[in-house]
Amino acid sequence: MAKSYPTVSAEYEQALEKSKRKLRGLIAEKNCAPIMLRLAWHSAGTYEAATKTGGPFGTMTHKLLEPIKEQFSILSYADFYQLAGVFAVEVTGGPEIPFHPGRKDKPELPVTISYFKELLRGEKEGLLQLPSDKALLSDPAFRPLMLSSLTTLKLSELGFADA
Repeated sequence: MAKSYPTVSAEYEQALEKSKRKLRGLIAEKNCAPIMLRLAWHSAGTYEAATKTGGPFGTMTHKLLEPIKEQFSILSYADFYQLAGVFAVEVTGGPEIPFHPGRKDKPELPVTISYFKELLRGEKEGLLQLPSDKALLSDPAFRPLMLSSLTTLKLSELGFADA
């Protein structure tokens, strides 16, 4: 069965084509492919298979891309950041990746602390925790901020025995 992708307007397609050249140029000039790939990865990494929710909905921003994004306001952040990830792979010599536009931005998603809860629980089968994610636990500046956001939770919700 063939996959079905959202359709976008001709104006949207034209903006995509124009933005591609600028994105490729920025990534090559600033040597920022790893940053762009990570941005795309983390944006898409909010997908939760159990509920079929989340995914790349433009809930993240990056100031390096803003000057280009401002020129193409018709494009969703979700598409724009995924496109940056595609070009990050290509600019560094990777394969050409098919890109299908049509992602919608979510205006305001509720902020949750579930990510921090998972980090504190430690290793879990099926959950990818990068070394940079784990570093948040030991960072002297960030750890107190993370822990203060968790103060409203019961210890049992964090995986500790009832106190």
